Amino acid sequence: MAEIISLGCRLNIAESETVRAIVSERDMVVINSCAVTNEAVRRTRQAIRRARRDRPDSQIVVTGCAAQIDADEFARMPEVDRVIGNADKLLPAAWHSAKPVVVSDVMQVRETAPHLAASFSEHARAFVEVQNGCDHRCTFCAIPYGRGNSRSVPAGMVVDRIAALVDSGHREVVLTGVDLTSYGPDLPGAPTLGMLVERILRHVPRLERLRLSSLDSIEIDDRLFTLLTGETRIMPHVHLSLQAGDDMILKRMKRRHSRKEAVKIVERLKAARPEIAIGADLIAGFPTETPEMAANTRALIADCDIVHGHIFPFSPRKGTPAARMPQLDRAIVKQRAAALRAVAAAHRRTWLSRQIGTRQRVLVERPGNRGHAGNFAEVKLQGKYIAESESIGATQTETGNILEVDIIEIRDGALIGERA
Repeated sequence: MAEIISLGCRLNIAESETVRAIVSERDMVVINSCAVTNEAVRRTRQAIRRARRDRPDSQIVVTGCAAQIDADEFARMPEVDRVIGNADKLLPAAWHSAKPVVVSDVMQVRETAPHLAASFSEHARAFVEVQNGCDHRCTFCAIPYGRGNSRSVPAGMVVDRIAALVDSGHREVVLTGVDLTSYGPDLPGAPTLGMLVERILRHVPRLERLRLSSLDSIEIDDRLFTLLTGETRIMPHVHLSLQAGDDMILKRMKRRHSRKEAVKIVERLKAARPEIAIGADLIAGFPTETPEMAANTRALIADCDIVHGHIFPFSPRKGTPAARMPQLDRAIVKQRAAALRAVAAAHRRTWLSRQIGTRQRVLVERPGNRGHAGNFAEVKLQGKYIAESESIGATQTETGNILEVDIIEIRDGALIGERA
């Protein structure tokens, strides 16, 4: 029986479901790798070695961004039987090939639609890929070389896929992509992400919750802004690709927004819909970063009210412009990442404390006693609900449902709730 180990982003999770459908009956372990940082690549190697120890007789196949970017490196690992590229992994023919390395030139790929996943049976929320690749070249990022240029799935196919998922019982869908807000210009009529979201909500009225993955703040146009702030079926949770809070560092990263623009979009979002929870990706220790520049990024946590902070120590990725810039000592990078995480954690604790006494609608997830509220706060369920869910069959009945939950306390970084 095939085992799929998915590392990295939500897009990988979505694509892993397609892979699972292709290889489900094989004696195989598939590691769907990530290459966003050197640490992510290290964890991929670690997962490969662990898979070989745990299943010594199974075929070990590596795919994903790390495999796409450096196929030869993974092919040389003694634990690895096959390497399959990012575009190839979604095509059944690649899995039937006898070649040990099947990696196409991802920069030549133009189609996205063929790998829409057929099933998300193991997830309470469904992930639907609507865009892949990226046309931007941020100086720190190797992902375009693993994903190729930006390309979009036609809206009709997205709507049909989501309608089928809702029919199969999914009550929340997450739209995913490498650069989600760049959706559409390659399609006839050049639709925007806002137009796609409008079409989904109009044509799938039974969809209860729609969530968007990471957005580029500078590409939130008026149509998308209106939907994010005025449409109750879109969850009040906006995750922004900010990366830094200092203008010079943003310029050296080749980002397209300024610090002022990032703060302004958050202020506008919160003014129009105060319950929106802001998440953000932030990099600590970028080359040439001074203590003052690092302080500007730490201050961005409060200035943008970031309560879901994803903090990364800068990782010099081979072949990227940032890897050729003057590097900071690794100890300084780690110190600044730790300081940034501490500020983010403190701000998050304050936000969580404000949730006590509120009532939240929680999507129950595996194993049946936890889930996420609309604002993406993790909620663990206790009391009467847990006692009921421990009875035979009750957990399966509740998983995937949306419950009204009263938040009563915080424990171990999560909200604790009782069924209302």
